[in-house]
Order: sequence, then C-alpha cells, then structure tokens
Amino acid sequence: MNYAEIKFNDIANGEGVRTSLFVSGCRHRCKNCFNAVTWDFGYGKPFDSETAEKILKSAEPDWINGLTILGGEPFEPENQAELLAFLTEFRLRFPNKNIWCYSGFTFGEITGKKKSRAFTENSLPLLEKIDILVDGKYIDDLHDIRLKFRGSSNQRIIDVKKSLSNNNIVLYME
Repeated sequence: MNYAEIKFNDIANGEGVRTSLFVSGCRHRCKNCFNAVTWDFGYGKPFDSETAEKILKSAEPDWINGLTILGGEPFEPENQAELLAFLTEFRLRFPNKNIWCYSGFTFGEITGKKKSRAFTENSLPLLEKIDILVDGKYIDDLHDIRLKFRGSSNQRIIDVKKSLSNNNIVLYME
C-alpha cells in the first residue's frame, strides 16, 4: 500500500485534533474529487513500518483525539490488509482514542449487504476497528459547503459500533 500524505494536527477530517493518513488508490473517480491525485495506487510513498511508527508516535499526546483514514479509498481491496494490521496496532496502543474513516463505499457495500469489491475477508475486521465511518461517494451535484465533515449530502456520518451491534445504521451526527 502507498500513501499520499500524512497530516499531523489535522482539525478538518473528524472531531478534535487528529493525525490523518491519506492512502493511495481509488477506482471511484468521483467528479471534482478534492484529492484526485490519490486515485493512482502507485502515487506517493510506500506505507512501511517506519511510517506507521511515525503516525503512532504522533498520536501519543493527550490532546490528539485520534486517527483518520481517508484517501484515495481505504476500502479498496488492495489497501485493506495493510490498514487492518495498522489499525489493530493503533487500537492496542490507544484504546481510548477514536478512528474515523472516509470511504466512497457505503456501509452496506463494506459489510457485504450490497454486492461490492469492498467486501473481502478483511472488510468486516477492518470496519470493526473504526468508530466513525463517513460513507458514500462524493457527488458533485449534491455538494454543500454547510455540511460538517462531508462534501455531499448523500454521505452519512455513521457510528460504526452502534450500527454493527444494532444490525442497522445509526448516524453519529446529521
């Protein structure tokens, strides 16, 4: 897996102050994507143990609320195994910090309720590591700058833990 960028002390991609990892690779190709450079799986740098450790160290201060994974597309099959291993380590080190993830796939596509390439042997274990999922493709015709933490009105901010335990989507905020 490659990554395009790491933002330290990010306040735009989830609640509070966080570290954000932008992975490379996305087949959605959303019109007017804010980060189209990340569509290429080969873009950026390899995500290696040194990079992972740098991100983990950045999350140590008490004032860091958590980690955000976005891209590109975290739930492209090529990115899932590496992210699962990384988020497993993040959870071990920081059980009280939260993980946000932005995906163009819907919750149903990730969980296998709707047919999708996102549903793999790693998708559910990966989803279980995430607290908040912002799901759905960016749709330029539904763009609204008033929306909090999302770009278009079709996207949902989902409480993953509650949604998995209730077997029904529970929104985190509207």
